[in-house]
Amino acid sequence: MNLVETIRIALSSLSANKLRSALTMLGIIIGVGAVITLLALGGAIQTLVTRELQGLGSNLVFVFPGTNDPEQNRRVPPRLTNEDVAALADPLNVPAAAAVTPQLTRGALIVYAGAGFDGRVAGVTPNYPQVRNARVVSGRFFDQTELDLRSRVAVIGADVRASLFPDEDPIGKRIRINDVSFEVIGEMAPRGGNFGPSEDNLVFVPITTAQTRLFPPPSAVSRIDVSVVYIQAVDERRIDDVIDQVTEVLRRRNGLTFQDNNFTIVTQQDLIASFGTITGALTAFLGAIAAISLLVGGIGIMNIMLVSVTERTREIGLRKAVGARRRDIRFQFVIEATMLSLLGGLLGIALGYALSALGTALLQGVAEGAEARVQLDAILLATLTSIAVGLIFGIYPAVRASRLNPIDALRYE
Repeated sequence: MNLVETIRIALSSLSANKLRSALTMLGIIIGVGAVITLLALGGAIQTLVTRELQGLGSNLVFVFPGTNDPEQNRRVPPRLTNEDVAALADPLNVPAAAAVTPQLTRGALIVYAGAGFDGRVAGVTPNYPQVRNARVVSGRFFDQTELDLRSRVAVIGADVRASLFPDEDPIGKRIRINDVSFEVIGEMAPRGGNFGPSEDNLVFVPITTAQTRLFPPPSAVSRIDVSVVYIQAVDERRIDDVIDQVTEVLRRRNGLTFQDNNFTIVTQQDLIASFGTITGALTAFLGAIAAISLLVGGIGIMNIMLVSVTERTREIGLRKAVGARRRDIRFQFVIEATMLSLLGGLLGIALGYALSALGTALLQGVAEGAEARVQLDAILLATLTSIAVGLIFGIYPAVRASRLNPIDALRYE
């Protein structure tokens, strides 16, 4: 019996019981569809996370006061002072850095014409837009002179503009931040949260103004003048050099040993890797659920093939009586199981495409340009998995069919 004839007989047998075959394939369809969809969505989310984190800036290193270890924070109080920032900005201390900008962020009540907005104030330096890839869409950002003079000027985020100035140009208007008057000189382009608090509800002011006019001075015991320092490396290859140089400078200034730190250094690559680990673990967990569906589908195929062996006992006996060998019978039933699984896999691929398209539509509602794209390797994985399930779960029924005694089979009622 040749392969083409065997496939024709297998398809004829499956089409004779269309509903039963469809129900048998259901587990394979769901499992394959789920695997393809999860791989597509996982890739889309990973791409989205990478794009959003890269939008924070180019080749950035973040320096935060304190550590994640409460015991270490008690032993070595967190500190990050203006003098530390000045030392980090010195090219002799950190030659691998292209730019350094500190940021002090606090919550504040912003008021204009009797309308209030609970936002946040970010005290920064004039090079903040360059380091953070931020853009001013109206007006301008403050300059070095205004920083030195501790000027009361402000650049507002998109949410602040929408809340306080829905129908008028904010440039030149005066707002009150914690009851201190500021002139609005610019408006930032919308940026969103970048997987953190939204940057659109920020009001940017010179950091010298924020430290002296808006917020009380820090305590002498644990002095924290800035919330974070952004350091832009000269290029991606120098990020490790920046980390080493910053660590050496801050440890020397604070008299720390290699065992203790009162600061934390994070890179964009660290954030991308962390999110990649999370999405990878989630995808693996959901993939395990999809694998269970494939297992159930395989058991269903084995069950229906055993039923088929029982129903076709006389047919098997007749074939053996006219010269069919055991391997011919085995081959026939293995091909039938494989065709059943492969058809289920193909329908599962179609289901995966449909669900991926739905996932793309949902993701684009959250982030423009997101796309859950079905990759060729996912299709090959689904196809090979379907064939493997058919082979594995079709072997036992095929062997059982091939071992039937032809005389007993012909006498079977």
